[in-house]
Amino acid sequence: MLPLRHKKKPLSVDDVMKLLGCISEYEDVKVTYKCSKKGATIAGSVAFIGGLVGGPLGLAAGGAVGGLLGAWMTWGQFKPIPQIIMELTPDKKQRLYNEATAILRDLEWVDAVELTKQVMGNEFVKKQLLALLRKFLKG
Repeated sequence: MLPLRHKKKPLSVDDVMKLLGCISEYEDVKVTYKCSKKGATIAGSVAFIGGLVGGPLGLAAGGAVGGLLGAWMTWGQFKPIPQIIMELTPDKKQRLYNEATAILRDLEWVDAVELTKQVMGNEFVKKQLLALLRKFLKG
């Protein structure tokens, strides 16, 4: 008699999005690049103008004021990845789903809970999924 194998239950797009959100939450990853770029552009621009107007002292004052202005303008715009994932359009969720399931194809699971436990215990797969998320969210 052949040993019984677990039959993979097909994962829904929502199951994979929740898995990716769980991993990113566990690893405490945040998307900061776009907001940081915006804040740095503001700070640099004000410092440049300060330097043109007031020389070295103007540069220092412009840098301080620009840094505060950049921080104020980007306040509250840093979102956790689970929130960003849930706000993706359906077509972007589908693309992310396709890429994530390609990474998960060799794992055996019965349901999404079991798959999540397996992924959380497998550093290699977890790192692959985090790298996918970073690449996907930067693009």
